[in-house]
Amino acid sequence: MKFPNLLLGALLASLAALPAWAQKSAADGIAEYRAMLQDGNPADLFEAKGEDLWKQLRGPKKASLEQCDLGKGQGVVKGAFVELPRYFADTARVQDLETRLVTCMETLQGFNAAEIANTPFGKGEQNNLTALATWIAAESKGMKFNLSQAHAQERLMYEVGKRLFFARGGPHDFSCSTCHGADDKRIRLQDLPNLTKNPGAGNGFGAWPAYRVSNGQMWGMQLRLNDCYRQQRFPAPLFGSDATIALAVYMGVNGKGGETTAPAIKR
Repeated sequence: MKFPNLLLGALLASLAALPAWAQKSAADGIAEYRAMLQDGNPADLFEAKGEDLWKQLRGPKKASLEQCDLGKGQGVVKGAFVELPRYFADTARVQDLETRLVTCMETLQGFNAAEIANTPFGKGEQNNLTALATWIAAESKGMKFNLSQAHAQERLMYEVGKRLFFARGGPHDFSCSTCHGADDKRIRLQDLPNLTKNPGAGNGFGAWPAYRVSNGQMWGMQLRLNDCYRQQRFPAPLFGSDATIALAVYMGVNGKGGETTAPAIKR
């Protein structure tokens, strides 16, 4: 009678191993899928558009953005993405890439910053803003994140971002950490990066802007965070709000040393 028991034990052991095997296979399959799409990433089109927009004479002032200071001096683009968000003395606030670009579009080209902020994602100047962010991110692809914490406002934003990351609320009592606060979590067969440390923080934060295959849209970090709040059933944050920038600071500082892959491609 021991023989059937041995067979049963072996069968149960095999079944117990199936979930781990399936999880590894799903993750590998998604990675292969992204790799196949990367060569034809539609983000390339947004990147080309962004470079053109940077040089175009636009807005009421008929000026280009070539004098825009993204933190490394006027007109310097390479390496700027991996140091943002950061404090800017001229605005007396910490800004991420998208809000800094809006400042330049207002001061250099004469656009109305409030109008851009109130424009829906993917429309009008918001669409142009995403293209600009895509090109600027691409200019730093492969570089390592090195966000500053030298200024008091930068350190404050990190602490605010940390508190927001772990703050629970809404009808489901969710927080950012519910999905991204621990290792080995996944949803819809997709791994969820742990954004509290590397490599998750660098990989997660460093992939946006990214092209979303599922809806055929290019998303910047502002829209990515907006959608995270939507999934938590929280009210949508305002474009460029301190909350979104604080969360970006928290993720970016946690991802120090991680290499940016933006513009990436997502499901």
